[in-house]
Amino acid sequence: MSIADLLWRVPSVQMAWRNLGRNRVRTALATLGIVIGVVAIASLGIAGVALQQQATADLGDLSNEVTVTPGEDAAEEGITDEQVATIRTIASGSTVVPEKTNVTAIESRNGREVQVRVTGVTRASALYGLASGDAPDRLRSGALLSNTTATNLGLERGDPIEYDSRLYRIEGLITSTEGFGSATGGRLVVPVSAMNDQQYYDSVTIFTDGREATALTDDLEARFNEGGDEQVDVRNFADVQQRVGSFFRTLNLALLGIGSISLVVASVAILNVMLMSTIERRGEIGVLRAVGIRRGEVLRMILTEALFLGILGGILGAAVSLGVGLVLFHLLTDDPLLVFQWRSAQYVVYGFGFAVLASGLSGLYPAWKAATNRPVDALRG
Repeated sequence: MSIADLLWRVPSVQMAWRNLGRNRVRTALATLGIVIGVVAIASLGIAGVALQQQATADLGDLSNEVTVTPGEDAAEEGITDEQVATIRTIASGSTVVPEKTNVTAIESRNGREVQVRVTGVTRASALYGLASGDAPDRLRSGALLSNTTATNLGLERGDPIEYDSRLYRIEGLITSTEGFGSATGGRLVVPVSAMNDQQYYDSVTIFTDGREATALTDDLEARFNEGGDEQVDVRNFADVQQRVGSFFRTLNLALLGIGSISLVVASVAILNVMLMSTIERRGEIGVLRAVGIRRGEVLRMILTEALFLGILGGILGAAVSLGVGLVLFHLLTDDPLLVFQWRSAQYVVYGFGFAVLASGLSGLYPAWKAATNRPVDALRG
């Protein structure tokens, strides 16, 4: 025999369920308030998790990156070849990509001109993701161009493009989103040999390949900036990712608090419903007491009614919240099934639990009032 069958044998449970069905409109409105409260809590919590997941995914590839640029006290106007060699030694086993940058104008076949940022690198595959084509490990004679820029100029893979009076053939088109801190305008990537007229590198990007980015940052700081002089500026995004995670945890708590207000309002509605119900059934309760029904049974009956409202509203609200979560995760992460992970599904559980708890608390006073009312007074009306 199941637990439901055992509970149904309890008279107070049967009477509570019957009483809720006597005024279906009032029961439906009270349940709707619970549903709205659960959806508010769960949906806001799930939305916060979805946003955090998307932000973490965007920053995930950057958490192992260290960027070195010239410092305020640099003796030269950029990063020298000797400094690059030292960086390679310190970051042994990691991928080190020095970059030179410039700005130029690209002209299309119809004479349209677009300003783009030019980057000279050798290992383009470590820095850029492509919408089409392949980023070679060693960029020698070809070039990469932003996909949006190529579209605006009517250029395709294999077309020639001119930089500094030299022609380069487009080997790939860079995706529009190139990572955190990337330039918002177009980008042209050429071999670093195309910028031999620039003596220094503007930056060096290091991919730690499993090594702690913070530890590598400390090693580079100790080597280049000893004595208090900032020869180079060393930055990593590990701290940024931690701060983003902390921000979203705080945001989730705030959203949970905002959603809880809806359930508090719903619990007040349940309190009102239960009070009205006990007043309307005062004579009936008096008859029950007169024929021998104990106070505890009346108390359990009223509390069970309130709990039924919370459970019913909680189940419906949880179902709606999961539907909302599927849509949110599909829009933000392209993986709707992530809503069933505990980090997001926990808010559905919290919403359901809060609904049952709030309903139970809301039924305490009406139950106590009905149970303590003397049968004689109840029968008199």
